[in-house]
Amino acid sequence: MASIDELKNIASQIRRDALRMVHGCQSGHPGGSLGCADFFTALYFEIMEHKTDFTMDGLNEDLFFLSNGHISPVWYSTLSRAGYFEPKEMYSFRKLNTRLQGHPTTHEHLPGIRVASGSLGQGMSVAIGAALAKKYNADKHIVYSLHGDGELEEGQNWEAIMSAAHLKVDNLVSTIDWNGQQIDGPTEKVMALGDLNEKFRVFGWDTLQLDGNNMEELVSGLKKAKSMTGKGKPIAILMKTVMGYPVDFMMGSHEWHGIAPNDAQLAKALEQLPVTMGDY
Repeated sequence: MASIDELKNIASQIRRDALRMVHGCQSGHPGGSLGCADFFTALYFEIMEHKTDFTMDGLNEDLFFLSNGHISPVWYSTLSRAGYFEPKEMYSFRKLNTRLQGHPTTHEHLPGIRVASGSLGQGMSVAIGAALAKKYNADKHIVYSLHGDGELEEGQNWEAIMSAAHLKVDNLVSTIDWNGQQIDGPTEKVMALGDLNEKFRVFGWDTLQLDGNNMEELVSGLKKAKSMTGKGKPIAILMKTVMGYPVDFMMGSHEWHGIAPNDAQLAKALEQLPVTMGDY
């Protein structure tokens, strides 16, 4: 088990990796990647039971699905730092004919990726299918997924959310990155989401709310969510994050959803993020 300080150090390196990947090809999505780095760190380095000896079937281990696939930089860094592939491969992010494409794909056979994602609104259905497969296989492990809050504007989510409760998919923990920002602006202005906690509860889910940029609260909340599985209901975590966290000039702005930092901006951002595992 890692200490909170160790997890914070890993998250700092993952943030550095994500920014350098996006800067290196001048394309990608840094804001959400920075905001969710603590979540990915806690999940892969503390919570999930997973194997770097990767198989597509995922039997006898926990699974994770990234529905908002545009934040692939944070996932690629996490997988690399967790031992799925060598960190030096991060140099190839968004290059032609490489395994680290802008959205996660499967035909390149990158360890840790089980489904192509990035077509928003589809990941919930995939995660539910995987969770049901585990039930049919008598596999007691858990399926985790991550979704953007703006992504919940896609109607397919709510059909899936309804079906998960109806089918008692109680081995599923789905987290919503509730940062209040999407590509066109604040979610409240683009399409107000209302009371997400109440919506999930009315749809038949158990819910938790936590601060996704507080490592102590994040680890504690994910452990609590894990303890709630197996009791007849799927679990939704409403995770408050700040887009661009903790880089001061990126925080809270939808403008950093999908633009790359220039040389000066990268240097300024990296000054705020200590090197803890060695840059790739």
